[in-house]
Amino acid sequence: MKTKKLGFGFMRLPIKNSDDPASVDIEQVKIMVDRFLENGFTYFDTAWMYHSFTSEEVLREALVKRHSRNSFTVATKMPVMMIGSKEEQKQVFEKQTEKTGADYFDYYLLHCLNEANYERAVKYETFEFLSELKKEGRIRRLGFSYHDKPELLDRILSEHPETEFVQLQINYLDWESESVCSRKNYEVCIKHSKPVIVMEPVKGGTLVNLSDDVAGIFKKAAPDMSLASWSIRFAASLPNVDTVLSGMSDASQVEDNVSYMKNFQPLSDAEKALIDLAVQKIKKEISIPCTACRYCVDGCPKHIPIPDFFMLYNKDRQINRKKYARQQIYYTNLASGTAKASQCIVCKRCEKICPQKLPISDLLKDVAQVFEHIDRKDKAAK
Repeated sequence: MKTKKLGFGFMRLPIKNSDDPASVDIEQVKIMVDRFLENGFTYFDTAWMYHSFTSEEVLREALVKRHSRNSFTVATKMPVMMIGSKEEQKQVFEKQTEKTGADYFDYYLLHCLNEANYERAVKYETFEFLSELKKEGRIRRLGFSYHDKPELLDRILSEHPETEFVQLQINYLDWESESVCSRKNYEVCIKHSKPVIVMEPVKGGTLVNLSDDVAGIFKKAAPDMSLASWSIRFAASLPNVDTVLSGMSDASQVEDNVSYMKNFQPLSDAEKALIDLAVQKIKKEISIPCTACRYCVDGCPKHIPIPDFFMLYNKDRQINRKKYARQQIYYTNLASGTAKASQCIVCKRCEKICPQKLPISDLLKDVAQVFEHIDRKDKAAK
């Protein structure tokens, strides 16, 4: 099956209750899935922990049960960071087969490889286990998603040439980032002749929630094109990219994405120059490069809504507080129902799992300083 360059990520689906990631609006997802398929797109991506461990089941109900198996491809992932034994790997895989309803997986990934998770994969012989499943026909293509430095990526691909693709975080803001290393990791994949699947092309919504100044650059050049289109086309224009995943959250986003990806046109040199200009401006505005993946939230002992606070903090940095203090209101409302940033106990569980390697506990002190007026020299409340 020939795959168009847009993939449907089941990571940020529409939900009925903003406080419950598992409250997915399945009926709306069905409409989104149908429109996606009707426009000739076939790639669907899910994972074990997405939407509080329900995303794979949503995929079964919205896609697998309702459409012919040869009309779509499914990608899911082994949660390496959660695996504690070889036997557990087998249990997880069998459970994923049950949850998705898929007889086989077209694409199967080791999830979120970095230094620590690769050590676990080596310890539990995850590559070897999945390679056996591939021989049995239960996996069609084997790869991994990656969040670390290019040196480690080069080592992994050298040690595991059976890898058939790599999923990387690539967007125009992270392209030259020294922490994300989008370009450098992409170049390692080219070196090893491994095609790339792109995740976070709009950086968790960051690149569609731009200041008026930055958004104006794009709107002046193409008034009818969405901000998301610039981000997704940037990633899709890279020669070694097979698919760009978009975590679509409502039907309008599906319609928008397919409108410019159905007959995809790579960026022109003039469009690339506009993106370069936008990057310069965005870097001056964005303080915390969080993608809102929410990996940090489930394990937080204080249940601090970390990505939401970081989003409000970034928004606050973009405006003049004396004229526009709405972020303060949002923060107060959100914290009253969950926990304040100052309640962080600096256990750093969040930092161990953060794909962006953010110093979260320290950044929460910045949030507390702005919204709770707590001086940075103060220690976080215990």
